[in-house]
Amino acid sequence: MTRTTGATTSPGKPMLSEQVYANLRDAIMHGAHAPGDALKPQDLAKKESVSLAVVREALVRLVGEGLADRLPNRGFAVPAFSDRRWQEIAEARQAVEPVLLRMSIERGDLDWESRVRAAHHRLARTPAFVPEEGEHYSDAWAEAHRIFHRTLLEGCGNAILLETFDRMWTASELARRWSAHRAPGRDHLGEHRRLEEAGLARDADAAVAALVQHVTLTAAGLADPAQREPATPA
Repeated sequence: MTRTTGATTSPGKPMLSEQVYANLRDAIMHGAHAPGDALKPQDLAKKESVSLAVVREALVRLVGEGLADRLPNRGFAVPAFSDRRWQEIAEARQAVEPVLLRMSIERGDLDWESRVRAAHHRLARTPAFVPEEGEHYSDAWAEAHRIFHRTLLEGCGNAILLETFDRMWTASELARRWSAHRAPGRDHLGEHRRLEEAGLARDADAAVAALVQHVTLTAAGLADPAQREPATPA
């Protein structure tokens, strides 16, 4: 009897924690919590109708992904808009991703070329903004964007380096959304097209130059104080 009871009750908490995590992540990504806003476990637990332990577990996971900060007084908050971390992440991407891209161009086979072309086609045909998801770019576009960039680098054939890319990508996702919100006129289509064309032409120098500029523009969108602050949703 004891064994059966444990088996039926134990899956509940992980599933609940996953749901709360997904809800909080979605709210942060879509601007429901502005940069620097406090994430109060008590309030969130009441809103989600769960225990403090479940909320804290979700918040700790968000901290690990760079989507929340754990403050000295043990509270939590959305990362500040002008936090230096975004520039440091951009610097790390500028150091690591060009290496992977050169390796990918050197080692990538015909199958890699086909996957890059398909990933770019999907990205170019996916709407970046949809009315039902508010002012930040859509989840579908975000996923198509991630797949394109990762596919471009997968030709390197090095799983360890690709894991490093995955971690940096997750950590910089919030910065990308804020940057896009501040610079809505940016030519994302043109930037990605140049990346695809240079990569498939096996022009490593041109591809790396396009990639570095692409990453730099994202960081610049956050660093420039002349740009307007992101609007706080009503």
